Amino acid sequence: MIRPCFLVIDREFPGSISTRKLVIETAKFNVITAYSGQEAFDVFTRFPAVNGIVLDGGLDDMSCEEVASKIKLLQPKVPIIVITTPGFKGCPSADYQLESFDPAKLLEILRSLKPEAAAAIEKRNEELSRETLS
Repeated sequence: MIRPCFLVIDREFPGSISTRKLVIETAKFNVITAYSGQEAFDVFTRFPAVNGIVLDGGLDDMSCEEVASKIKLLQPKVPIIVITTPGFKGCPSADYQLESFDPAKLLEILRSLKPEAAAAIEKRNEELSRETLS
């Protein structure tokens, strides 16, 4: 089984790992993390085959739109999900927008991008649960 892989672009907070990354990995998707707009662009140029991008709308070094439009120039079809923040200015290049960080809604969007893979992961989780109970 090939698991979908998502690039998470999240502001770096001292001493903590990205909550979004943890949520997505808990769903057994693969995650590559970048902590700034420039790092995201550099990572994306090295790993352009990601299945989608989760973008923090409150990055400090670049605007959400600047990051999204640069990525779309390289890979126009890559889906971008932006998580808005207070004072969010908009991001027309994003394909999806979440008003706040809602883990369930984020996972729903990510699963909809790769429904066959998401179903295979769910099936495998059920099989593992049954084995554990036996």
